[in-house]
Amino acid sequence: MHRRQFLKTALASTLASSTAFQALALGKNNRYRKEIGIQLYTLRNQLKADLTGTLKSVADAGYKQVETFGFPNAKEMIKTSKDFGLAVNSSHFNWESVTNPEKKGVPPFVEIINKAKAADLDHLVIPYVHAHNRKSLDDYKRLAENCNKAAVEAGKSGIQLAYHNHAFEFEPLESGRSGFEIFVKEFDPSMKFELDVFWVVVGGKNPVNLIKKLKGRVSQLHLKDLKKGLTLPNYGKIPNDAFKELGSGTINMEPIIEAAEKAGVAHCHVEQDHSPDAIKSIRRSIQYLGTL
Repeated sequence: MHRRQFLKTALASTLASSTAFQALALGKNNRYRKEIGIQLYTLRNQLKADLTGTLKSVADAGYKQVETFGFPNAKEMIKTSKDFGLAVNSSHFNWESVTNPEKKGVPPFVEIINKAKAADLDHLVIPYVHAHNRKSLDDYKRLAENCNKAAVEAGKSGIQLAYHNHAFEFEPLESGRSGFEIFVKEFDPSMKFELDVFWVVVGGKNPVNLIKKLKGRVSQLHLKDLKKGLTLPNYGKIPNDAFKELGSGTINMEPIIEAAEKAGVAHCHVEQDHSPDAIKSIRRSIQYLGTL
């Protein structure tokens, strides 16, 4: 082999193993890359300190949409996001209005629907469930029933309700069945999932297989990466440094995004629960996706 040909071969090999090459393999016209979102919980500390400057950084980084949190107390976050040309389609909200509607002081879900409609949202997401509401399979069945009722009401206003998973839903309970299995069985067609691929992996499952299995039932995805070396599955607390920028950990995003398109997923949002420098992290993640 001539020296010039050797160098070309070596360069090609290097590119093939690089994250830049992997990102390009997603396809320049992939709609999730072109419309990539960010779950703003990633930047909660920065938003608290400087909401306008932080949202400008999100737009400057190349993100096209944001998913807010804390709704209905997110009015200024939504307005300022739109001022910077960021679409706002979805928000996490006060989940106990669905999961624990009889609790004193919890706003009626119909009020949240009305405010979401006024804000031009078309997705609402239940982001969490307190531990005391998910101790048994019967607890999960009650949660599913409440979610189904709420999803029907949201649908009347053109809003899609979804449930965001963590790892605890995959923990085996009675007879080895998990809460997530109950949700899959009990959710009616109006109730969807917002799958967080990080937590799916931490819960011991394969996100590509799960997306395929739930075709037509996943409305949105959260994309985040997981550091190497963790013992899985893990249904409890994990260290903050387990959360990595896309392309910096163990989760291969390309087949996940490909599966999302085939499964009819509406939106994909980058999220990183913990980072020593969240602004730098969201830039690294979008660079991995090759959106810029």
